[in-house]
Amino acid sequence: MDGGEDLFFVDSKPIEVCRVARGKRCKMGRQGEFSQAPDFGFCASQNTYYFGYKLHAVCGLSGVTHSYDLSKASVDDRKFMKDVKLVYHDCDMYGDKRYIGADMQLDLFETAHIRLECPYRVNQKNWKPTFIPFAKARKRIETLFSQLTGQFLVIRNYATMTDVLFA
Repeated sequence: MDGGEDLFFVDSKPIEVCRVARGKRCKMGRQGEFSQAPDFGFCASQNTYYFGYKLHAVCGLSGVTHSYDLSKASVDDRKFMKDVKLVYHDCDMYGDKRYIGADMQLDLFETAHIRLECPYRVNQKNWKPTFIPFAKARKRIETLFSQLTGQFLVIRNYATMTDVLFA
């Protein structure tokens, strides 16, 4: 099913548990392990704060999800890449601007031969326009998140216990 792909796309999506105003009163995750409790986060693409989790996903060029992880909303997207380097090797990955970091890109290449491509920010040195075929192909993971939202109603989360959400 995976097709032996060597080009992957990585991204994250916010999963809101409750409104920000109710975040302090939310009891989800407080009974059990604190590492699985929701937290406050900021979504730059939607320009909003939220209380909940982040869904990190790795998608192939064909649109098949290869791996995913659910973390607290306050966790940096680049920390997910530490898990990725244990699973993937000898491949190319394309992420958005949240994955920029020369030290992380060098670490991924040295340990697992993963070449991580990220579009430059306009104010960075060596800025160059985004390679158009990569930008068009990156829509695969955005479509994947849209399908999760539309078909599986990931946005409408009615879980009251952390174990139910992680199952």
